[in-house]
Amino acid sequence: MGRCFLFLTVLAICFQSLGQTEPEQVPPKVGLVLSGGGAKGLAHIGALKAIEEAGVTIDYIGGTSMGAIIGALYASGYSADQLDSIFRNTNLTNLIQDNLPRNAKTFYEKEDSERYALTLPFNDFKLSFPQGLSSGQNIYNALVQLLFNERDVRDFSELPIPFFCIATNVETGKEVMLNKGYLPEAILASGTFPSLFQPSEVEGQVLIDGGVLNNYPVEELRAMGADFVIGVDVQHGLRDRASLMSATEILLQINNFRTIKDMQRKSALTDIYIKPEMDKFSVIDFELKNTIIDTGNAAAKEHVEALKSLASQQMKPFIKKPNIVQVDSLIVNRLIINGNDNFSRSYVKGKLRINLNEKLSFAKLQQGINNLVATGNFNTIRYELTSNGLGQDLTMNLVENMDKSFLRIAAHYDNLYKSAALINLTKKNVLMNDDVASLDLILGDNVRYNFEYYVDRGFYWSFGINSRFYEFVKEVDYGLVLQSNFEIPVNSNVKNINLDVSDFTNQFYLQTVIKEEFAFIVGAEHKLLKYSTTTLNQIVNDSTQPAPTASPATFFEKSNYLSTYGKLILDTYDDKYFPSKGIYFNGDFHFYLWSSDFNDNFKEFSIAKATIGTAFPLWPKLSLNIETSGGFKLGTSRVAAFDFVLGGYGNYPLNNFEPFLGYDFISLPGNSYVKAYARLDYEFSPNNHLLFAANISNVDDDIFRTGEWFTAPDYSGYGVGYGWESFFGPVQIIYSWSPENDDGNLFFSIGYWF
Repeated sequence: MGRCFLFLTVLAICFQSLGQTEPEQVPPKVGLVLSGGGAKGLAHIGALKAIEEAGVTIDYIGGTSMGAIIGALYASGYSADQLDSIFRNTNLTNLIQDNLPRNAKTFYEKEDSERYALTLPFNDFKLSFPQGLSSGQNIYNALVQLLFNERDVRDFSELPIPFFCIATNVETGKEVMLNKGYLPEAILASGTFPSLFQPSEVEGQVLIDGGVLNNYPVEELRAMGADFVIGVDVQHGLRDRASLMSATEILLQINNFRTIKDMQRKSALTDIYIKPEMDKFSVIDFELKNTIIDTGNAAAKEHVEALKSLASQQMKPFIKKPNIVQVDSLIVNRLIINGNDNFSRSYVKGKLRINLNEKLSFAKLQQGINNLVATGNFNTIRYELTSNGLGQDLTMNLVENMDKSFLRIAAHYDNLYKSAALINLTKKNVLMNDDVASLDLILGDNVRYNFEYYVDRGFYWSFGINSRFYEFVKEVDYGLVLQSNFEIPVNSNVKNINLDVSDFTNQFYLQTVIKEEFAFIVGAEHKLLKYSTTTLNQIVNDSTQPAPTASPATFFEKSNYLSTYGKLILDTYDDKYFPSKGIYFNGDFHFYLWSSDFNDNFKEFSIAKATIGTAFPLWPKLSLNIETSGGFKLGTSRVAAFDFVLGGYGNYPLNNFEPFLGYDFISLPGNSYVKAYARLDYEFSPNNHLLFAANISNVDDDIFRTGEWFTAPDYSGYGVGYGWESFFGPVQIIYSWSPENDDGNLFFSIGYWF
């Protein structure tokens, strides 16, 4: 019995000793580090697909710049395949460039963006330049929606995969680790590449791209707890002079002086170092996204055996992530606005155009954010969505643009106004919050000016005043002038005259937005209108004596007019000059109450006119724009100065002059008209258009009373031309003709119309 007990004791000791010599194997904690690299960072998606296919589970993620964006999305629950689908189907160039849809702009802002070729801050009479080409707003909008499922996370270690990213404090020059806060804001700050993006402000710190100091945070990842590190490095070496063709590439080259040396040490800290071949790509090659993603996938597959070996050491089956269902709507029941020192809450809310406690689509929310961006009044617009039990808090954190004065310039040539150079001075917050004052001085063949002062409150009632002076001189058929009801003498010796038209207009108006798309305007107007010529006096002088150096003018019209008016405008065209989709409506009604009555023929009368149009694609790159318009006079007044006059091509904003292909400017008069217009636009290469257009019209006196508006058209015209969307505005060359006359017309328009 004693011997048996002794034997069992010895055996137990032996087993205990054996267990102590073979410790239990602990699965490694795997960290993933993703470098920055702009568009080249899309290779991370391809690498992630290969990592998943090998069965590796990631425990920690750290990244910089584009590596932070891809890493955060993966850490929040997106699978590699879902990221692949999202990025391949997103227009990344539009996101990067902050290309705002035209319908994000108010009618004021549309006019500004389609009038001036260059805008520069002009504070204290000193020119300056913006901090970056883009504010990153479109990227931020997309990230808020993509990361909505983790909207309440403020500690990034609580994400499905613990995460951090790196940024740089531009004031102190120190590296900043971002592992807490609002996730979209943090990862955008990590990727604000200098010169390309404006710096981000996060919790009082002004941050730029983390790649300036630490583009591959492998040491921080190991300190986080990673035992085994997979690294994807999309940085490239130093480039030769042929590749340094942009400021972005030069800045990246300077940064790479330090980075290349750092990577010799950091790559040694990486257990599986994936290095896609990126030398042929640049940081802005977003249009090559598919090739870049595939390149990252191919580079990672070169390490497939090492990845599979790592997966086996993890001793647990790889669980493929289910696709995250992206939320497309939400309910905002509280709006918190911070940072609007010089702009009222009503102004901000009026631009957002959202109703609290109602179902709201993300597209609608982003439209409202873009409306605010389009004002140019805020350097950055960052917002947070936070659950509050019943819905979401929308917290707006605004950083106002401290630039309040702007110098704007443009140049233009056309067949009517001839050469013109525009200099504009714009000043914001002149007398009160939300106001803007703007003065255009137009120098050239015809001197003009346009002054505007308005207080813009979005869909709340806004108000403003306008004052403008326009003039031009055009040689016209004298028979046309005689036909136009002007009380002038008949002279059989005259065939053509130089018609001098000048218009001095002052307006006061109220404006609001209806159903978020229509602008409704009511106002009062004073107008001094002059029609004159020196041709008749020159002919009289020629018949009696030598002509004087300056012949006195013969006036057909020289009257002041007072009127009230109303306008209703809808404009969802995606482009003013080359629309490919959208709807347009412009209705105008003027009631003329009083005149100084130069021709002694004034009675109260009204002018009503409207244009309605649509544009839509017929085929890729081929679109059709159709418009119809008409107008008429109400009343028995013999005043002819406000009659409709058709002819010419372009957008010359003066009274009731209307363009009409096939005829020169100021060719077809009448106090009423109808017109139909159609244009095919083929964009055969980016920003280059072939144009084919046709129009028909009836124009005469009282055509709606006589029924002539409904008869076969009396006039028709056709045009073929070329258009180019240049950096200084549209360039259009149109040759037009009409079967009713033998003369064709070649119209040139260079730059924005103003």
